[in-house]
Amino acid sequence: MSMRFRTTAHPADSPFTQNLDRNPANFAPLTPLTFLERTAAVYPDRTAVVHGAQRFTYAALADRCRRLASGLVGLGIGPGRTVAVMAPNIPAMLEAHYGVPMAGAVLNALNYRLDAASIAFILEHGEADILLTDTEFAPVIKEALAQVTRPIRVVDIVDPENPGPDERLGETTYEDLLAAADPGFVAYLPEDEWQAIALNYTSGTTGNPKGVVYHHRGAHLNAVGNILVWGMGHHPVYLWTLPMFHCNGWCFPWTIVLQAGTHVCLRRVEAASIFRALAEEGVTHLCGAPVVMGMLLNAKPEERRDFPQAVKMMTAASAPPAAVLQKVEALGIEVTHVYGLTEVYGPATVCAFHEEWRELSATERAAKLARQGVRYPVLEGLDVMDPATMTPVPADGASIGEIMMRGHDVMKGYLKNPSATQQAFAGGWFHTGDLAVKHADGYVEIKDRSKDIIISGGENISSIEVEGALHRHPDVLDAAVVARPDEKWGETVCAFVTLREGATVGEAEIIAHCRSEIAGFKVPRTVVFGPLPKTSTGKVQKFQLRERAAALATNSER
Repeated sequence: MSMRFRTTAHPADSPFTQNLDRNPANFAPLTPLTFLERTAAVYPDRTAVVHGAQRFTYAALADRCRRLASGLVGLGIGPGRTVAVMAPNIPAMLEAHYGVPMAGAVLNALNYRLDAASIAFILEHGEADILLTDTEFAPVIKEALAQVTRPIRVVDIVDPENPGPDERLGETTYEDLLAAADPGFVAYLPEDEWQAIALNYTSGTTGNPKGVVYHHRGAHLNAVGNILVWGMGHHPVYLWTLPMFHCNGWCFPWTIVLQAGTHVCLRRVEAASIFRALAEEGVTHLCGAPVVMGMLLNAKPEERRDFPQAVKMMTAASAPPAAVLQKVEALGIEVTHVYGLTEVYGPATVCAFHEEWRELSATERAAKLARQGVRYPVLEGLDVMDPATMTPVPADGASIGEIMMRGHDVMKGYLKNPSATQQAFAGGWFHTGDLAVKHADGYVEIKDRSKDIIISGGENISSIEVEGALHRHPDVLDAAVVARPDEKWGETVCAFVTLREGATVGEAEIIAHCRSEIAGFKVPRTVVFGPLPKTSTGKVQKFQLRERAAALATNSER
């Protein structure tokens, strides 16, 4: 049974309140920026970054981040302004996690899988003043900027590992910006740990995406939480298979620096490059959706490489099947299952392992590991509650409620959206929107998603957004979207479509239409034609569609 607490304050006449004030000698705002300062001082010659043929020491990384901050200030950036970055997992993206807040600014890492309209909305809504963009994404960025009304200065990131086109949109390049900057620049530290450090956008479950604001305190503490959850020692070698744009890489840009580890960058997440990094760079840790596991398990013989070291992998989204876990473990990779949301800096719960679970059968152990688990050490509160009464549900593994969280690593709120912020924090808890049960041991397990979000390859996809795209086809009368189980991606989008009378369009045309309307990863992979099951009031019975989608997946595997 969990302990319960109540808040208290010492009375004014207590001796512990007399002449014991907070001052610069005994208090400093928490921020992950100091991680780089310390590690560069203690381990200046240790390798910080590996990217193809490039190798940066910690002394060099600190210098580059300081120069980035100086260059941004020279371009007019000041405290509280926004700097957007459009780049894959390359050194510039890592450096932005330090250099942008060292300029006093807020980092907005963009999802490079988004379409131009979504990017334009984010740039406008987040009030970006500067955009650092990899030249690979020039076409979509050019289209997005054409839709933005505010002036945005562009800096081109020219990555030597980019095999594609090299179209320049900006007035200078990233490396030229660093070269011209002041190496002695004195970086900003936050006056208040509650100050914003990053801005991340949800996938827009209804309408436009919401801007989630992170503070320095939460970034600091969740970075430490990652170390505690993994039992991570000094000098890990971390492979960047998880996008840094996703919840700031679950805070691992800060975690790995704190532990004086090596960041192994990956521009393309592919089986061959992952195995090569495991074998040649001695990778010890990586994160990613179950799709990354699938890449490793389905790799061709010529892509595989042996590696002697023990490797830990952290995965989120839907829990991997027991058979997948066993196969990944046979490769020498130990899997840790976590759960979280953009609003809580990425992972906020972990399926903390108990040694006695090793004695269970594979099926029983998989059932334990499939749960979302218990709170991170830096999360103060986790419970499953009835959202109407805000009372905890019984810990019986059957009573369903909503997962609620509170504590250090919960966002400041949604940018320019006070009503959504108030709704999310109703009753003094963050409402996740995920429906779950609580087991007798306190571990939580998700049973459904209240907003019908589809998680494919670790990416959240709004069924409402996809349904909107389907309805924009002139021959579509009605449409509904659900998740279809998929061995590789975890889930894929399955669309059920009713055509107008006389229409003859097929699956390929519907998919092509959606591809012109929304980002590629949101496009349905399966289209089923026919009438939709509805209630007497006209509401689509999605549970029936989920059953049909699951049956389609089962039949396709036979």
